Amino acid sequence: MLDHLFQNNIHWSERMTDQDPAFFQKLLNQQTPEYLWIGCADSRVPANEIVDLMPGELFVHRNVANVVVHTDLNCLSVLQYAVDVLKVKHIIVCGHYGCGGIRAALNNDRLGLIDNWLRHVQDVRKKYEAPLLAIADDTHRSDKLCELNVVEQVVNVCETTIIQDAWARGQQVAVHSWIYGLNNGRVQDLGMCVTERDALLGAYDSAIRKLVHD
Repeated sequence: MLDHLFQNNIHWSERMTDQDPAFFQKLLNQQTPEYLWIGCADSRVPANEIVDLMPGELFVHRNVANVVVHTDLNCLSVLQYAVDVLKVKHIIVCGHYGCGGIRAALNNDRLGLIDNWLRHVQDVRKKYEAPLLAIADDTHRSDKLCELNVVEQVVNVCETTIIQDAWARGQQVAVHSWIYGLNNGRVQDLGMCVTERDALLGAYDSAIRKLVHD
């Protein structure tokens, strides 16, 4: 039933080998990415392709609505491995406009088990209820929540013991807030980049002021 995917794989592996005969051997021998990408599981947001990086150059964790929860051992394990073992220098939390999970959280849609996961996004919605309700257009309101959710998840990353300990021992790790546009394929920096513990609050306040008043 999925023969076309196996055929695609053959074509891809042949193309990679034609471009670089040692491509797969290099992948086998090392994994030294400088970046961890925490993004949405949406099939329209392929992390490596968006930033034009090859396999091995970007460590990736994805879930619905790019949420970072302090009790999510999956996400925390990826984060810990990326920081403590791979020694990544940059952690990118990247949301995207038109996110179905964000829209469902905004509209209180009931979708099943995932409603429990989206409860975290609903907490963000409630936190910024007033400025969100002030936006008349439904699409713009949803997109604003996408942006605010990214910034809140950056805070969650920064407040993990993993990042706090890394900064305490002097390890250089920067946490970034990005968002991706499905309509044009472009990534936008939301203006929150944190490189040390004492800079978190100022970076957060600055980013929220810009997002809420834009």
